[in-house]
Order: sequence, then C-alpha cells, then structure tokens
Amino acid sequence: MSDFVHLHVHSEFSLLDGLVRMEDLITRTKEMGMDAVALTDHGAMYGTIKFYQQARAAGIKPIIGVETYLAKKSRFDKNGDEDRDRYHLLLIAKNQIGYKNLMKLITLAHLEGFYYKPRIDKELLRKYGEGLIATSTCLAGEIPSLLLNNQDTQAEAKAKEYLEIFGKDHFYFELQMHPSIAAQEIVNKKLVELSKKLGIPLVATNDVHYLNPDDAEAHEVLLCVQTQHTMLEKTRPLSLADSPDFYMRSPAEMKELFLQYPEAIANTRKIADMCNLEIILGKWILPSFEVPESFNADSFLRKLVYEGA
Repeated sequence: MSDFVHLHVHSEFSLLDGLVRMEDLITRTKEMGMDAVALTDHGAMYGTIKFYQQARAAGIKPIIGVETYLAKKSRFDKNGDEDRDRYHLLLIAKNQIGYKNLMKLITLAHLEGFYYKPRIDKELLRKYGEGLIATSTCLAGEIPSLLLNNQDTQAEAKAKEYLEIFGKDHFYFELQMHPSIAAQEIVNKKLVELSKKLGIPLVATNDVHYLNPDDAEAHEVLLCVQTQHTMLEKTRPLSLADSPDFYMRSPAEMKELFLQYPEAIANTRKIADMCNLEIILGKWILPSFEVPESFNADSFLRKLVYEGA
C-alpha cells in the first residue's frame, strides 16, 4: 500500500486543459507502485465511469472528485465581468451519498449556474455537502486568493466557514510545490500558519495536468488553443514555461518535496482510505412510480398512451 496518493488529477476530460489519457493514467499509477488515484476534472464528471471501470480492472482504487467552479456570490448572478470571475474548490466523494451529491452539484452547476463555466455556490454546498471531502485547492481557490491579496482575516473567516460546511477531517488546506511560482510559496507559508491556528489539516498535491515533464510544451499548446493565444506570445496569460512541473510526480519525489510537512503526505493516504465508493453498474436504476389502484405499470402506461393518442 503506497503512503502517497495523487488526489488532484486532470484528465483529457478537463477539456482544453488536461492532457492525461485515462489508460495512461492508470498504467502510470501502477508503474509508480500506487494503489489508488483520484480523478478531479474541471467542472464536470464526463470521465468518471470510464475511470472507475479501468481503475478497478487494474486493481487501483478509484477516487472520484471534481475541481468545481465556485461563484463569488450566487450561482444565479450573471452580470458582465463582475460574475465572470470565480474560485476553484476541490471536492471528493467519500461514499455513495457523496457521489450522488457531487452529481447533483455538477448538474445544478450546468443547469442553474452556467456563466462561462458551470458554477456552484455555498448555498448548494450547504445543501449537498454530506459525504464530500473538500480542499482549498490551487492558487485560484477562495482562501489562497485572499491570502495572496493579504486579506488574511477574511481568509481565516472563510476557512472556518468551509470547516462548518464540511465538518472535521473533511476540509483540508492543499499545499502544492511549484518552486518557480513565487505566489505558491507565499500562500503555502500562510496556509501552514493558518493550519496551526485553526487545526485544519494539510494535504499535499501536485495539480497533475500531464503525465511526464516532457509533456509540458504540448500542454502549453493546449492552453493556447483554450485561451486563443499563440506560443509566439511571450506574455500569453497562462504561460507555464518557467514551471514545467504539473506532471505526475512519483511518491518519492512528492515525499522529498514535502520533507517539512510529512503530515501533508500522510493525509493523502488518510483521505484515500476514507473514500469507499461502490458505483453500481450493469443494472437499471429506475425511479419508483405509483400507479392507481386496479392498474399495474404496464396497464397504466397502455391507458396513458391510448388517451394521449
């Protein structure tokens, strides 16, 4: 059993952002000696069943999650650039209840909250937060964004809010190590301090968008397609040329990077062990429909069809 588990991974189903093919993700996970891995695509669950089936077939524990888009106010607010900005929030399904709630959240994000991206809000999190584990996610998360803007008091208040929504041991401060991104180091230090103050645990991730370091350039091309820029533009908004480390690091690499925070590594295993989701496949799951007395389902359907005709 591996003592580190990747919990923040984007596949090809993070459209125009992830470069990881599902088959390759499972193969690489096994090659690295890991027995579990998460799938946390951006704002959608398109790859969930394919991932679940392939992971289980390979003897890998599949952990189902989504890196959601969180509206800064309400999911119903859709006014110009003001509501175009949104935060990221990583959600992982702990069990069947969490999986159903995650599907509900993503459905409502598309049906009610879609504005440039499918967005949820805290009203929905309070309603459908049971069975979910959340992390503060990357620099685009609400708490990291506040910390980066020196709004430390507000960040602390938001951390308490997330803790209240998800409960003890179900909300984590996410640490990432990207040495060339100065903002990441600033946020990490503040998250560690806040963790000590509030007792909110740390978890280590690498925000995987591609499998190997050599894939960094191909990933940049993909981002250029997404943002309608070219590789020739030195000031393109999502340039990662100076930080080609959003690949699937080995457990040994992750433990070396997080030598100062061994608990952040240990918590990846803890979260993986907390997640025990069984998805029922190959069986029809239909809603129960009550029919009037003296009818069965077939006879009542026939009656409705003839009436309608």
